[in-house]
Order: sequence, then C-alpha cells, then structure tokens
Amino acid sequence: MHNSLQCDCSCANKVAVAPSFLAVGCAHHATRIRRVPLKSLLCIFALAIFAMGCGNNPTPQQTEAQKEAKPAEPIVPQEIQDTADALLGKETKVLLFGDLAKTGKQQFLAANVIPKTPKNNIPGTIVTRAVVAESSDGKWSEIFRCDEHLKNQKGYLGLTPLEPISGWKIQFEQDPTKGLQLYFTPEKAGADQHVLPIGVRWNPAVKRYQSLDRTYEHFLLEATSLDTPRSALR
Repeated sequence: MHNSLQCDCSCANKVAVAPSFLAVGCAHHATRIRRVPLKSLLCIFALAIFAMGCGNNPTPQQTEAQKEAKPAEPIVPQEIQDTADALLGKETKVLLFGDLAKTGKQQFLAANVIPKTPKNNIPGTIVTRAVVAESSDGKWSEIFRCDEHLKNQKGYLGLTPLEPISGWKIQFEQDPTKGLQLYFTPEKAGADQHVLPIGVRWNPAVKRYQSLDRTYEHFLLEATSLDTPRSALR
C-alpha cells in the first residue's frame, strides 16, 4: 500500500507521465506526453472505485425507510385476542395462531409476557403463564397450560418441576410436518444455565400436547398428581 501511494503521488507531479486529460491546455508540454504507465492507471481506478463505494453508503433517511418497509406482524383476529384475554387476562399477548399442530384446526399460543427479560445466556421470552387453545365447531377451548407447572387435559406433563415455577423462558419453532414445538426453561435465581429445556409437542396418536424425553423424540405420559420428593436418606 505504501508503495502504491508513493507511485500515485510521484506520477501526479511529473508531466511526462500524467494522464492525458491533465495535459489538455498545456501545449508546450505536448511533445513530452507519452503513454500512461499501467501502475498509474491502476491507482486511478482504485481511487475511483473507493469514491464510488463511499457514495453508496445509505443515509439515515434511507435506513429509516428500509425499516419502515419491513413487513408488519400479522394482525391478530379480534376473536382470538378476546379468547386469549378471557383465559389469561387483559395483559395477554398472542404469539402465534393458525394450524399450529397441523391437524386442520385453528389454534393459538398466548402468554403473559414479562417486558424486561433478565440477563442470561438462554434465548427466549420470559412469561409467567401461557396457554394453547383450539377451535372446535366454532368454540375455543384450552388444551395446554403453563403456569406454575406444565399441564394438559390429562394432568401434569412429564419432567415438569415438582416445585412451583413463577416464570418460564419460552422458545418455539414451527415444523412444516410435526407442527408447533415448544421449549420451556424454568426461570429462577441461581438456576443452572445448562439445564435442558422441557420440550412440548402435539402427539397425533393421543391428540393432545405432551412433553418429550431428553432426546426430544419420544412422548412422556402425564401424571394425575405431583409426587412428593423423597429424601435420599433412608
């Protein structure tokens, strides 16, 4: 780079090697004009490309316009929002809606979201409660609930903690074949950041949401009640 800059500057100060457009109007030096050296042309082209690149930087107005051009979030139908509010209260956010379980029936995922997310290394959204509801024959009904524990119509989901959980970090993904898969991580002070989240997905064999084992491949049975922790000592 140092050599290139020196080459450019020295060429600019010598009439004998200057580009032809700089020699216009200098007739008394015309006889000394020769072909422009290749290194000088390369230097000029590099400066031109650099100038063009600087000129293409977006302005703040262009950046703001690009932000405004992003597609807006889908508008939640009023019927779904009203049902979500009835299940969880007025401070409820509908996170997803549609054929979530790939069954042909409409469902929605809604939650009470905590606006300020605590700082840790686990991605996701902090919620205090969440539900999945399904529409059948025009009537909405709750089919899964996350509050202090994870539950469905049959009882407590496998792997749900025995102690009450006041907040969960929730993540979700939509598989084109299997449908909605949820991940719940207990959010509590001093919690191990390496704890695996609890996976929950629609089980088409039993037609309800169930939790998954640690491989996230096999469904776990529900429990009608929570077991009391046993002492390790006997």
